[in-house]
Amino acid sequence: MPRTALRICPLCEATCGLTLTIEDAAVTGARGDREDVFSRGFICPKGAAFGALDADPDRLRAPLVRRDGRLQEATWAEAYEAIAAAVPALVREYGAQSVGVVLGNPNVHTMAGNLYPSLLLKALGTRNFFTASTLDQMPKHVSSGLLFGDPFAIPVPDLDRTDFLLLLGANPVESNGSLCTAPDFPGRLKALRARGGTLVVVDPRRTRTAKLADLHLAPRPGSDALLLAALAHTLLAEKLAAPGALEERTEGLGELAEALARFTPEAVAPACDLTAAEIRDLARALAAAPTAAVYGRIGSCTVEYGTLASWLVDVLNILTGNLDRPGGVLFPLPAAGPRPRPAGPGKGFTLGRWRSRVSGHPEAKSELPIAALAEEIETPGEGRIRALVVIAANPVLSAPDGRRLDEALAGLDFMVSIDPYLNETSRHAHVVLPPPPPSQSAHHDFAFNGFAIRNQARYSRPAVPLEAGRLDECEIHARLVLAVSGMHGSAAPSSVDEMVIRGTLAKETADPSSPLHGQDPARLAGLLTGESGPERRLDLMLRLGPYGDRFGAGSAPEAGPGADEGAGEDAGEDAGGGGGEGLSLERLLAHPHGIDLGPLRPRLPGVLRTRSGRIELLPDPITAELPRLRAALTDRPATLVLVGRRHLRSNNSWLHNVPALTGGSNRCTLQVNPQDAGRLGLTEGGLARITGDGGSLEVPVEVTDTVRTGVVSLPHGWGHDRDGARLSVASAVPGVNVNQLLDGSRLDPLSGTAVLNGFPVELTPLP
Repeated sequence: MPRTALRICPLCEATCGLTLTIEDAAVTGARGDREDVFSRGFICPKGAAFGALDADPDRLRAPLVRRDGRLQEATWAEAYEAIAAAVPALVREYGAQSVGVVLGNPNVHTMAGNLYPSLLLKALGTRNFFTASTLDQMPKHVSSGLLFGDPFAIPVPDLDRTDFLLLLGANPVESNGSLCTAPDFPGRLKALRARGGTLVVVDPRRTRTAKLADLHLAPRPGSDALLLAALAHTLLAEKLAAPGALEERTEGLGELAEALARFTPEAVAPACDLTAAEIRDLARALAAAPTAAVYGRIGSCTVEYGTLASWLVDVLNILTGNLDRPGGVLFPLPAAGPRPRPAGPGKGFTLGRWRSRVSGHPEAKSELPIAALAEEIETPGEGRIRALVVIAANPVLSAPDGRRLDEALAGLDFMVSIDPYLNETSRHAHVVLPPPPPSQSAHHDFAFNGFAIRNQARYSRPAVPLEAGRLDECEIHARLVLAVSGMHGSAAPSSVDEMVIRGTLAKETADPSSPLHGQDPARLAGLLTGESGPERRLDLMLRLGPYGDRFGAGSAPEAGPGADEGAGEDAGEDAGGGGGEGLSLERLLAHPHGIDLGPLRPRLPGVLRTRSGRIELLPDPITAELPRLRAALTDRPATLVLVGRRHLRSNNSWLHNVPALTGGSNRCTLQVNPQDAGRLGLTEGGLARITGDGGSLEVPVEVTDTVRTGVVSLPHGWGHDRDGARLSVASAVPGVNVNQLLDGSRLDPLSGTAVLNGFPVELTPLP
């Protein structure tokens, strides 16, 4: 008989609740969970295809080990023995920096990807750490670190209460949101307008999001920072700035007008290809709104001035008094996050504590630019990367100049991949460790709850038991930590989790400000519940977090007015009751549809970790970067530039192997405006050669007025045409890799993020 099981969807940042239909251990259907406290039944095509993804016949079902040049199925013991023999030996001979670690986007969608990579890095002792963040969101981490002292203190739009929403470089109707976790983003945008609010979209394409807007502005790509600077200038020059209570918590407000003096609407308008009147009108409307939120995403991050654009987004939120304000932008308080601490000066945030070996790129948030990975592998000398651990990443398609990286990976001494597929990157591995399908994994959103528009907690145990011969994904990671540490065979995987639990409780009980100060760590560890090490760690994080039961020791200490708080107003409105007080794994399991912890609430000054204990509006790295932005006012723009685009039924390069998510609008075509097509001799359905810094591609043309003149658009995540990959559906319609148009030299200097949007290209028609 069919049965149902609940599962949080791991396929995008919306984190919707699903109700799965299961027959004989197979997922045969998926629908939205109407009782889910966060998503309330919303589902997108990706969630509906959960069963097809779960049962994809191309998913690896056993480890692969390279023997005689070929990847062959092996036992788990053989796979880990190969890792234990190779990696520690390389570290002994060449040093810790001879090993690099690469994390891909799917890591933040799994419990294992959140719980173990930091332990792996510590075990290896390497600084050669690369992630998808420098292809996506690192500018926002850097700007938040500089402003607030914490790179993870990213304020999110209060979508359900704002009166005015300004979106830049974001298309949440198709992406489902990013750094703003919000199920049913389209419905929330429609609700904003239905209650009389205003939606403004700034995007060079007339996206599905832009079609919902009251106002759509289509500036020249890459000019976001200039436009935002002109908006801030207008607020200051016309005395429209009203930071309110933020004024006494902010350093640099008095100097901001001088720093932005050159960015008048008249000076900026030609570079943006907007009129000065359009810029002024937008600034005035933003200032006049009762509440407002400014939100920029990948289109404003993956450009030449991505960090400045991200900084200016929050400058506008501060100048209008909408930072840390209901209806504006607020800091989430995730249930498994750290407990609130008293407000006051912190360690602050520093860039460039070390640099990459070859080109000297500064680290940001302990990460190096992934665009520099190939040169770190192929350049001889001390510290050359000889071994690589790649976890849920496909940089051959996602990073610039995939051909160069492809060749570099082939020259590694050793490579380990944790990946369910043999894809364009993992095909180079010496050992591939395949995680089980998502139906066989537990799930809690550690990362995305830190960006959620409403505080809530949800957890789903595996919907289907592990198949025989499979390892749980958390165990795969724990065994990897032991193998690279030289402890393979001498310690159980559970020892990794117990080590974390012991260390966390020892630190907590030694902290005089903790309600657990002076207690016995071993006794507290014995009180934890859970069927596995990861569940015990989740229980620990929930108990010690802002809503936790503190093992019965009482609530977190108050931190003064505006400090971090526990459950907010309306807490406990989930269908099963429960509230947020005394949160633990046991309490969460008793509420399978989740526990609502209330709307976001003001958290300043408690969230600040700057050295001054205040918002630092003009930090030195930003001040030093502004002259480069001023120089852009007189730059001669390229005739034709490229921007990417998202598809609702895909997520980067992950989902092109699922038949239910292919076809339709999910196509790899080059979108060209009719005027540009006529000028260049391009025709609908014809082929064009597109050329950039890193090479040329041949791609079918789609003529459409949804993209403005002077701009072409090609989606990312395609290019499934390499020998050795096992992606039968994706390889049938491979598309082209847009990142091959880049050579990796174009980076936002503050964050090391690759410039994937707004770079110059040339087009020629092909027969």
